[in-house]
Amino acid sequence: MSAGSGGADTAPATGGAAAPILSTFGAAFRMGGFDWDLATGVMQMDEAALDVFDFAPGEYDDRPETLGSRVLPDEGRQLDTLVAQALKDGSDQYGAYFRIRRRDGSHQWTHTQGIVHRDAAGRPVRIIGVLRDATHELTESAARLGLDEGRRQRAGVVEGTTAALAYARTVQDVIDLLNDSHALEHFGAASLVMGLLESGRIHLVAEGPDGAFVPGTRFTRVDEPYPMSEVIRTLRPRFIDTSEDFAASYPVLWPHISSLGITAAAYLPLIAQARPIGALGLLYSDRTGFSEDERTLLVALGSSIAQSLQRAMLYEQEHDLAEGLQQAMLPRRIPDADGAQIAVRYRSARLGRDIGGDWYDVIPLPGGRVGAVIGDVQGHDTHAAAVMGQLRIVLRAYAAEGHTPATVMARASVFLHELDTDRFATCTYAETDPATGVVQVVRAGHVDPLVREEDGRCRRIAVEGGLPLGLSAEFGRLDYPVTTLELDPGQTLMLYTDGLVEKPGADLDEGLEWLSSLVRRGPSDLQDLADHLCDVVAERGGEDDVAILLLRRLGAPAPTGGRFRQHVAQSDPEALSAARHMIRAAVRAWGAGDRADEIELVADELMTNALMHTDGGAILTLRILPGAERRLRVEVEDRSSALPRRREAGEAGVSGRGLLLVEQLSDDWGVEPRGGGKCVWCEFTVTPRPAPDPVP
Repeated sequence: MSAGSGGADTAPATGGAAAPILSTFGAAFRMGGFDWDLATGVMQMDEAALDVFDFAPGEYDDRPETLGSRVLPDEGRQLDTLVAQALKDGSDQYGAYFRIRRRDGSHQWTHTQGIVHRDAAGRPVRIIGVLRDATHELTESAARLGLDEGRRQRAGVVEGTTAALAYARTVQDVIDLLNDSHALEHFGAASLVMGLLESGRIHLVAEGPDGAFVPGTRFTRVDEPYPMSEVIRTLRPRFIDTSEDFAASYPVLWPHISSLGITAAAYLPLIAQARPIGALGLLYSDRTGFSEDERTLLVALGSSIAQSLQRAMLYEQEHDLAEGLQQAMLPRRIPDADGAQIAVRYRSARLGRDIGGDWYDVIPLPGGRVGAVIGDVQGHDTHAAAVMGQLRIVLRAYAAEGHTPATVMARASVFLHELDTDRFATCTYAETDPATGVVQVVRAGHVDPLVREEDGRCRRIAVEGGLPLGLSAEFGRLDYPVTTLELDPGQTLMLYTDGLVEKPGADLDEGLEWLSSLVRRGPSDLQDLADHLCDVVAERGGEDDVAILLLRRLGAPAPTGGRFRQHVAQSDPEALSAARHMIRAAVRAWGAGDRADEIELVADELMTNALMHTDGGAILTLRILPGAERRLRVEVEDRSSALPRRREAGEAGVSGRGLLLVEQLSDDWGVEPRGGGKCVWCEFTVTPRPAPDPVP
């Protein structure tokens, strides 16, 4: 019988004790019987057997794992191992002593004897056996069962090692834990070797002591004359009691390791879910032979290691698959941006098949502008990754259509809300013009961006934000305010997901301070800085995905170049305000000298006139004209064919001075047809920005 959860799968309880399996004569001697159907997992016990286990009538539910509450834990595991071994090696019976804990807390020695019934193919289908109270029989139980203090310590080591292995995520974690723990020391082993079964070959993943590796054995076949091959073929442990035994049993291997002083070895098959996954070898240098008790404990250790290895191998496979899926949904290449340098990184959390919805994207826009996106879909699963992939494509499409940042974010929120999902997403979208340094930022529930100065100093940019994508559409709050900022040459805009700044036990402000300090001390090269941030997060053991996008504005463009183009929709005061800001930044960046205020005023006047007196939006273009004389041209296009006319405003008039202002401030101006509309233009002669004084 099995006292724990091992053995055959269990079936639903049938309730109560079975009809007497032994006659009532056995009850006088506290002896009962059981009948265990291995196919259904049901174990029926008669009343005498239930009395041995100190179960009240109706308390037992015909499930063998219920008995585990009575059996002492370490002896229950040994009993499970004994039964499993008997079923595997073809034995027709087994017997064992173990202790149970009665209701009053006292311990009772118990003996079980089982007979294994097999079908015509040799598969075990049923166990019929007896249970009896052996307390009076075992007057010196500890001596009879070999439960001396040394054995108890080793059993504790097995239990402690098993508990520690539960936290191992990778195969290397398992190997490191076994080497670093006290398991080898308490079992007297000097070192271990381990091989995993891969495509019919044994891959050596732990080599044993220095100098133990035998050339040509990194990969070996299962049919070769090596101890690991043997235990995998037979599914039985191999205990080598002496060096002479080793030399005689494995003459091919022994000459290569005879100098290591090995006097004994234990090779254990690593079996999980009834199939071999590898083999473990424990090598000894100061002992010979193994007691029966030591062999049982080592077999139990091997079973525990096999379960941990199977979890680790499954984890690594799932993580590789999940990470591949995540990477496939991110951009395969980052486009070049004139006037800017960009670095992106993605680091997945070590969470097995659980993957997140973090993403980044860089979108080329008309006029040399660049859209930078960073976002995070709620959750850590394949559904989050699938939503992320759709959302990334939608954001890219809306931005490429020429919508303003606020419109891009609002439409993406509506799209996510209309998806068949309950997920929301946080996001930051920054539309950047590297030529002027103007950045328009929209934030949807995401963490604030940072700006890194050339000298490494870092500051947080307070961006007025809206609700996360999906939620803003659900609650009808689709207005996303736009924050406009300017990047000077050498400054870096830093966008990232919250996995970069989240620290256990710390709030967001502390995380941002930590990040600022990290950036200040980090390398100045943009790619090196991105690597540095990911490496530090990995060392810190972050449990969340991390996406990073760094955009650095390079040096100012040459004085003879420069072009800026912006569409401003009618009845869009935010777009008008952003355009004014970008005009000011462009004029300043191109070195318009003393005429900067005049250019800003005229451009604003032309743009306002187009929005007020025509039906539709306007397109504003600023550019430096080629030629010996450096001239800046302002163009405002609209869809109306009606030509503007200059009129006198009069002393009390509040309008009518627009074209007069244009004529007085510009060097030249005019109107020309453009398709179904027109273009009002004006030009200014500007002088180059004076060169800075040389540094002494």
